[in-house]
Amino acid sequence: MNALQARANGELTRHIGNGVQAALISFATGLVLLSIALVVSPSVRSGVTRLPHAVRSGALAWWALPAGLLGGAFIACQSFATALMGVALFSVGMVAGQTVNSIIVDRVGLSPISRTSATGRRAMAAGIAILAVVVAASGRLSGAQLSAPALAAAFVGGCLVAVQQALNGRVTVASRQPIATTWLNFVFGTVGLALGVAVGVVWFGAQLTAPTSGPWWMYLGGLFGLIFIVTASWAVPRYGVLVFALVTIAGQLSAALLLDLVAPVGGNTVQWTLLAGVALTFAAVGVGARRA
Repeated sequence: MNALQARANGELTRHIGNGVQAALISFATGLVLLSIALVVSPSVRSGVTRLPHAVRSGALAWWALPAGLLGGAFIACQSFATALMGVALFSVGMVAGQTVNSIIVDRVGLSPISRTSATGRRAMAAGIAILAVVVAASGRLSGAQLSAPALAAAFVGGCLVAVQQALNGRVTVASRQPIATTWLNFVFGTVGLALGVAVGVVWFGAQLTAPTSGPWWMYLGGLFGLIFIVTASWAVPRYGVLVFALVTIAGQLSAALLLDLVAPVGGNTVQWTLLAGVALTFAAVGVGARRA
């Protein structure tokens, strides 16, 4: 879902010319779909109504609720970094931040599972995952320009993703309904991106642009995103942030490989480096998910 969302949002950005506006359309589409689920599903509504009671009782910290704002901040980091150094280098920096901070998040107990020690095995798994993305992206780094501020933004964006997933896991434990958590995520994410677009228009002279052409599937980014966040909200309370991050990276590279096989973009072809990266990600999952 993550890889499909990136492909859809990338195509939408190409037709709009503004990554933040494309992300807003994606988030708003997901919010509409989730709001329909909220209206028709008593289970989802019950999950949402449990949250205020959980906050008042102290079972859920109030600062976990606006986790969706971190998603909007990640989009800002992504738009800034990819414009300066491309997608491949951004992926390396983002995965480095996500895996490293996932260890920290699990260690301090920010995720809903019990505190997990930062063992050498978990550090090795994170290192293999970072190496996997470096290897997978190495075939597409020619011509990429390394930018320290952009690389820092990619790393920070990855760190934000780890925190967002941990907070979403906490909200899901309180709501007992992953779709309710995802709806709340999209509410805050849409509001944050709308404010970002407004700031760009008012203070930086950006123009609001609506796509007039393009394939129909470029509007499916919100659907792919909501499936991903529902999955994350369900999985993180069971497996922790690091294991979920490792499996996600494996899935993302596997989907990237499949997309390059069936629907390549810009002349991209399947390279041995991508195959090696996919294999390494599954090795990282095997190391990181193994339990005593």
